[in-house]
Amino acid sequence: MSVVFLTGFYYVSVPIGLYGFQHYLSILGSLILFPLVIVPAMGGTSEDTSNVVSTVLFVSGVTTLLHTSFGSRLPLIQGPSFVFLAPALAIINSPEFQGLNGNSFKHIMKELQGAIIIASAFQAFLGYSGIMSLFLRLINPVVVAPTIAAVGLSFYSYGFPLVGTCIEIGAVQILLVIIFSLYLRKISVFGHRIFLIYAVPLGLAITWAFAFLLTETGAYSYKGCEPNVPASNIISEHCRKHISRVKNCRVDTSHALKSSPWFRFPYPLQWGTPVFSWKMALVMCVVSIIASVDSVGSYHASSLLVASRPPTPGVLSRGIGLEGLSSVLAGLWGTGSGSTTLTENVHTIAVTKMGSRRAVELGACVLIVLSLIGKVGGFIASIPPVMVAALLCFMWAMLTALGLSNLRYSEAGSSRNIIIVGLSLFFSLSIPAYFQQYGISPNSNLSVPSYFQPYIVASHGPFRSKNGGVNYVMNTLLSLHMVIAFLLAVILDNTVPGSRQERGVYVWSELETARREPAVVKDYVLPFRFGRAFRWVKWVGF
Repeated sequence: MSVVFLTGFYYVSVPIGLYGFQHYLSILGSLILFPLVIVPAMGGTSEDTSNVVSTVLFVSGVTTLLHTSFGSRLPLIQGPSFVFLAPALAIINSPEFQGLNGNSFKHIMKELQGAIIIASAFQAFLGYSGIMSLFLRLINPVVVAPTIAAVGLSFYSYGFPLVGTCIEIGAVQILLVIIFSLYLRKISVFGHRIFLIYAVPLGLAITWAFAFLLTETGAYSYKGCEPNVPASNIISEHCRKHISRVKNCRVDTSHALKSSPWFRFPYPLQWGTPVFSWKMALVMCVVSIIASVDSVGSYHASSLLVASRPPTPGVLSRGIGLEGLSSVLAGLWGTGSGSTTLTENVHTIAVTKMGSRRAVELGACVLIVLSLIGKVGGFIASIPPVMVAALLCFMWAMLTALGLSNLRYSEAGSSRNIIIVGLSLFFSLSIPAYFQQYGISPNSNLSVPSYFQPYIVASHGPFRSKNGGVNYVMNTLLSLHMVIAFLLAVILDNTVPGSRQERGVYVWSELETARREPAVVKDYVLPFRFGRAFRWVKWVGF
């Protein structure tokens, strides 16, 4: 009897664990790329980047366990959302932080922590008080689609301009991911579509090996040029000409792996006591509403995938409330971002057909263990910047497409919906461009890189009242693409007449679901055909 039990436990737990870790590998970019962008922007060292990466892995594992147990109870992974990236960069590039000395990283991180904690408490209040359920009456696929799409489209100035600093490596990275995810997507190995599921990690590994070979063969070695020497100290004109390629193309310029310890436990307030600023907190509070809209779209899409029906209003409120509490933890630990549902997780569920909470929870435990190994964070932090930018080009494009895919729940061919989505998307790019370019002369010599210029609007925006804090909030919020898209979509969708079927409301709020109990995912995983242990029937129901 015991032998049978142990054998059954092995056949169930091992593949479930593999499927769970598969989820995290497939959304690797969403988990690790956020800190690789913001820490260097804050003036942090490679060691700081390594520590923040480990912290992100730890918090993601903990908050995922909390969310699958006490939140929406859907098989969704929690992590740093790209929704928080634009406001984080706007705070990092605030006028008061310009010209800080070597300890700028901790100073700015404490400001970010304070803003995230206040905004997260506000989000938790919206969820658990039931106000979010009332607010969600204004939200449907026609609102969610342009809002999430605007998040991905807003970073076009960061993506390829940075890839172009080492085009032969960045272009290879992008092409490999495209080939794996599109041209090779139907190829299966042992029943798994590995090229489609693991397009990002596979593309990263191959490109990294290619860049390593180029570095070792001396392709980026220029006589007398050292990559770690500041540009201001370089005298040789020859070195000045090639220093950008040396820093962006070589794979041995980062010391993150060597400097990181073997064991490090991420702990709360590791960067110091958070600093609370009302103007930065107000910006983050507005962004937390956008993040909630993003999560609502993920809840509906995943619930329809695993249960063929939308979640109840109670599930939505509970999920948003717990996301707020999880983001408070992210603020205390100092990840630089709130903790929300990763939209890309829904794509992984659709591709792998695995909607098991148990698998996601086992994967979260693996993530927590990996976060305690400092060398893992150091290894991730050593990814060359050009590869990060190339991966982000793909991730942001995917985020845009996943946002627009919500239109399938409405009448996508309706002229009403087409006009609303089109206006929301166009003005989400055009209005922020006006704010970002206002007051900047063509010959102005800005101290920040070109791809960060859209985030310094607080110092020169058109909104100029007697109150500096109000100027900061208004100029910053109206320069964020997702805020403009959300405001336009909500106003137009709720004022222009349209049927429930046309707007997609009938899918998102069936009357009969309101009378059912809150959803609880149950896992049923049964092996079949002896000798094929990794082929399973995966079914999840409520």
